[in-house]
Amino acid sequence: MPQSIRLDPTILVIFGAGGDLAWRKLIPALYNLGLDKLLPERFAIVGVGRRPLPVADFRVRLRQGIEQFSRRPLANEELWRRFADNFCYVSEDLADHASGEALAACLAEIESAWGHRANRVYYLAVPPGVMAPAAAMLQRLGVCRDCIHDRLVIEKPFGRDLDSARELNGFLGGLFAEAQIYRIDHYLGKETVQNILAFRFANSLFEPIWNRRYIDHVQITVAETVGIGDRGDYYDQAGALRDMVQNHLLQILCLVAMEPPISFDADEIRNKKVDVLRAIRPLAAGEIHRAAVRGQYRKGQVLGEAVPGYRQERKVSPESTTETYVALMLHIDNWRWQGVPFYLRTGKRLPAKVSEVNIIFRSPPHQFFPSAAVESWQQNRIVIRIQPEEGIGTRIQVKQPGTRLLLGTADMQFRYREAFKAPAPEAYETLLLDVIRGDATLFMRADQVESAWQVVSPILEAWEAVPPADFPDYPAGSWGPEAAELMPARQGHNWLQPSEPEEE
Repeated sequence: MPQSIRLDPTILVIFGAGGDLAWRKLIPALYNLGLDKLLPERFAIVGVGRRPLPVADFRVRLRQGIEQFSRRPLANEELWRRFADNFCYVSEDLADHASGEALAACLAEIESAWGHRANRVYYLAVPPGVMAPAAAMLQRLGVCRDCIHDRLVIEKPFGRDLDSARELNGFLGGLFAEAQIYRIDHYLGKETVQNILAFRFANSLFEPIWNRRYIDHVQITVAETVGIGDRGDYYDQAGALRDMVQNHLLQILCLVAMEPPISFDADEIRNKKVDVLRAIRPLAAGEIHRAAVRGQYRKGQVLGEAVPGYRQERKVSPESTTETYVALMLHIDNWRWQGVPFYLRTGKRLPAKVSEVNIIFRSPPHQFFPSAAVESWQQNRIVIRIQPEEGIGTRIQVKQPGTRLLLGTADMQFRYREAFKAPAPEAYETLLLDVIRGDATLFMRADQVESAWQVVSPILEAWEAVPPADFPDYPAGSWGPEAAELMPARQGHNWLQPSEPEEE
């Protein structure tokens, strides 16, 4: 059980408290933090929604979310009652420029009862079009003026392209200090993603070989078996490049490629990430068709079940040209990584749900073994598995048992569940606690968001100028379009299919 920590009184205000994010992720995460005694002793959750809702009904819905989605069940009625006593709910119409009085009164009432000015965290769990009105309301009411104690949490997507991201950053920067704004990417809260820094910089075994001299190429895969569910209206306007690559995959790339920081200071870590994004070689218009592949799934079978094509999904245009698959080849033009390709891919309706990073090393410079001994030679590699089986593995060459010299591959594995015998916290547990503590290390700065958009904007512009002629171009249940296989093959590489986790 984690040790309790002493934190200042805190009020968490959730805009969009009736939505799926609060129901499925935020409240279950807060419940688990409460079980671990990691929340402040004085802690309140204020739900903000458009429609009026009795607080008793609000609590019932949140309890249902915990029962369905928490990694740990409700312990007992007494613990639930104590947790639910922290809830209150106010109705506000953000489209009304006179709104906000109910929220301001609620905050004042809580702080009056505590006799103390609380830290306030305003979580905008709302659609992109509602973020600006919510932020403007907070500024108008003057309830988010303290740069030390008041924080604003914003979910992705942060903009739709570089221009809109700059516009949103400019708008928010005119209302709040940059230090108050926490742009959240839940991937950065995952244990194995955070462990990339520890793996690289806490072990002298790996950092000296983490460069172009020893590493041949890097592959980052984030594959999903699911389609788009009920998100068709959002996803058909976004696509895989905006929805996954611009944030999740580029964040992972930054952790893999960044230079050693001089300290664990939040801005120092984020400075190193921005350096990576700025060093990514821009894709010229004539290169995009070779270095950026898009695809869209048609009907097929995933995990033995027949599934429809993307154009048959709910709320999707039957003539949609939105990509559900992206593969990129990027280069980082700096001293450490010059000439090392980074391959990124992500897609819907692929054969497995898996997120992992493969670091593939160069072959030894001289091969003195007999040719018959190395028939199954494979390059050494490190596999950082983010999900579903969190862990890190290395694949090496060894002599197979027997009287003759024959080399084969062997894996050395570290798995969280085996090493620590305790479930890892969910990503939102880590990130919410960091916001409450005021630690911005795992959150994106304005320049980082804009630098990420600068990487993908040329691709977006090229794709929008020339609609695809062959969509849909990969069957559901496959690893994507054929063009994606050709991209690394031109460099003498091939995609590594993620290994299935072993059964317990």
